[in-house]
Amino acid sequence: MEDYEKLGAFYLGKSFDLKANRSNDDLILYDSKDLTTHAVIIGMTGSGKTGLGISLIEEAAIDKIPVIAIDPKGDLGNCLLNFPELAADDFKPWVDPREAARKGMSADDYAADQAMTWEKGLAQWDQDKSRIKRLADSVDMAIYTPGSNAGIPISVLKSFDAPPAIVREDSDLYRERIQSTATSILALLDIDADPLTSREHILLSNILKHAFDSDKNLDIATLITEIQNPPLERIGVVDLDSFFPPKDRFALAMRLNNLLAAPGFDVWMRGVSLSAESLFHTTDGKPRLSVMSIAHLADSERMFFVTMLLNEIVSWMRRQPGTGSLRAILYMDEIFGYMPPSANPPTKMLFLTLLKQARAYGLGLVLATQNPVDLDYKGLSNTGTWFIGRLQTERDKARVMEGLEGAAAGGEFDRSRMEQILAGLGKRRFLLHNVHDNAPVVFSTRWVLSYLAGPLTRDQIKMLMADRKTIEESAAAQDETKPVKAPPASSGSASSKPPVLPPKLRQYFLPLTTSPEDGDTVVYYPKLIGAATVPYQSARYKINSERNIVCLTEFDDGPVGIDWSESEPAEVAVTDLDKKGRDGAEYAPLPALASKATSYTKWERNFKRWVRTDCALTVFYSPTYKLVSEPEETEGAFRVRLQQAAHEVRDINVGKLRTRYESKLNTLENRLQRARQKVATESEQSSQSKLDTAVSFGTAILGAFLGRGRSRTTGVGGAIKKAGRMQKQSADVERAEAIAKSVQEDIDALNLSFDEDVAKLEETFDAQNESLEERVIRAKSTDIQIQVVSLAWAPVIRSSDGSSVSAWG
Repeated sequence: MEDYEKLGAFYLGKSFDLKANRSNDDLILYDSKDLTTHAVIIGMTGSGKTGLGISLIEEAAIDKIPVIAIDPKGDLGNCLLNFPELAADDFKPWVDPREAARKGMSADDYAADQAMTWEKGLAQWDQDKSRIKRLADSVDMAIYTPGSNAGIPISVLKSFDAPPAIVREDSDLYRERIQSTATSILALLDIDADPLTSREHILLSNILKHAFDSDKNLDIATLITEIQNPPLERIGVVDLDSFFPPKDRFALAMRLNNLLAAPGFDVWMRGVSLSAESLFHTTDGKPRLSVMSIAHLADSERMFFVTMLLNEIVSWMRRQPGTGSLRAILYMDEIFGYMPPSANPPTKMLFLTLLKQARAYGLGLVLATQNPVDLDYKGLSNTGTWFIGRLQTERDKARVMEGLEGAAAGGEFDRSRMEQILAGLGKRRFLLHNVHDNAPVVFSTRWVLSYLAGPLTRDQIKMLMADRKTIEESAAAQDETKPVKAPPASSGSASSKPPVLPPKLRQYFLPLTTSPEDGDTVVYYPKLIGAATVPYQSARYKINSERNIVCLTEFDDGPVGIDWSESEPAEVAVTDLDKKGRDGAEYAPLPALASKATSYTKWERNFKRWVRTDCALTVFYSPTYKLVSEPEETEGAFRVRLQQAAHEVRDINVGKLRTRYESKLNTLENRLQRARQKVATESEQSSQSKLDTAVSFGTAILGAFLGRGRSRTTGVGGAIKKAGRMQKQSADVERAEAIAKSVQEDIDALNLSFDEDVAKLEETFDAQNESLEERVIRAKSTDIQIQVVSLAWAPVIRSSDGSSVSAWG
């Protein structure tokens, strides 16, 4: 592991001297925490913009920062082409045979040539195979293809889920969620709808709000039905039919239905669910790089998908605790058309919301474009980092200057110097303007770890994701398929009359969740229901939680009659139980013990004992960070939280190092600068001509770690040697050089001390490898509150052909 990786620094390249037209040895280390104020990458085609973006993604992955990358052009799939062995056979499936032919080479020879090129390129930038392996091992990588089965399909149209309560409680955010969802649906239908004037938009927004207010999800079939028959009587003060006549509503519903019925459109309904949580992390808590490939989609489909994805990310973001460290990254490879300066597509307000609010939650946005004219620079004034590459036209340069000036927010901004720098940029040369640094710097981007094969075709994506698709689709199918409860066994025939029970014996009926059809019969089977409120408390682990336990079990004809250890949890609240069965239903025989009120007293005691012993609360404990999981937190979610805690601790320790060394380094730099000026003056040389030999730290981590803007443009060694070659005209020159040499020795000692302190830092914490311990917390018997232990009738629908299916849960 490189030392800078312990610092949470992203290695992006090396500084570049525009006057000398060459790179020097100064590493460009970008503090990952700076990305919480977002970044924008601007550069024309061929500027190296994609390579820089992939470098950022790679560095985030190595630092175990999850990334969702929206890929409108097909380039970001290259992030998955990691070949730790750099073997020609690994490159061969991905090389372009036409390019090989143009070079007069066979595919095998060209693959070997590319492997060699990558090995040499990495070595030139002080990287090796081990770093590729670290990248591949650090995150789970996948390509998702909405509207296509080339990669992992992702279900978007299956359901429009109600946003969480925290979003609904924010009126502005809630309104934006509803408006953007309605706009994106209508965009799919090629309806350019204004939220204030379009009756289609107003109707859809009201239908969505009515459902979301009740915390109800809408599937696409229900939405089509509710467009025809909305659950509303009025829109504003106007009655529904006057505002939007039934005939016109039917036409809108049919238009949406016809779109869904179009050949191939059903793929939008299949695949894994659109969940930011699962796109950022696996169920085990491992960070993910999720590439959302949308190059194959039409413009309206792209807009729809990006809107739905941004909505989901905003909802996820608002559920996270605040942090000052980088938690996750949202990357978009081409922002053109999604945040324009004048038009208002549904994505614009969502991007603006994220740019304004995401910092508090540790979510960093990186937005890239080759079309700088079509950007809302007022929105980008919230962006702290600008990576600017070669630009094509004067108009592009003028708009970028406008954006940079806005981002300066009244601070110092040297427009003429900035224009001069931009004019001198070449391929893979970028200006880094970071509000967290003292001054901008020009740098060359490093060699990427991933193989850049160019935009991936659908066939290439299919080949790359073949194994993963099978796993993901299988998991999605399991999530979508609810196990059908088998009807209970019965030793006798059902009766059309309910059994006669003692007055003290309470009975309940599980609510039907499936309606019977004509000719079907509802048959009730007896079960025993137990429900309790169970408090769990632990001062040691700071837990004060309460759980409602509801379970069902079968009656047994044996002498005991009940074994609670064989019960199953029931997804039903006690308040939802019915006190009366369905008219015309039949009843299965009731065991003799279940007809006695005294049996339930015994079963209640057993139930309370079982809850106390078998329903303990198990939490996870991290020995490294002394943290305990929340009562309902999964192991995967806890590991995600641990990883974030590790980043926060790391950032605190790094901040202490920065405070300790920055003032010392500033003092030494100022002393050396004065000595250099003295040498220049005494040698009758202009001070300006000597500024190009100012102090630099080469590959030393300290200088790069503390940031740019420290009057450093070339290496210290070179500067001192150059000074040494100057003609000694006086004793003052010799004294000045002696002072410079002494200061350089102090700087070398400071570098050594810093390296030793960095070595003491822990290597990057990997939450996946943390050995978690389980802590069991049991409730006190006196605190357990039994809500009910009684007879419960479970409904089963028996069809005319004799088959039966459970009709509850």
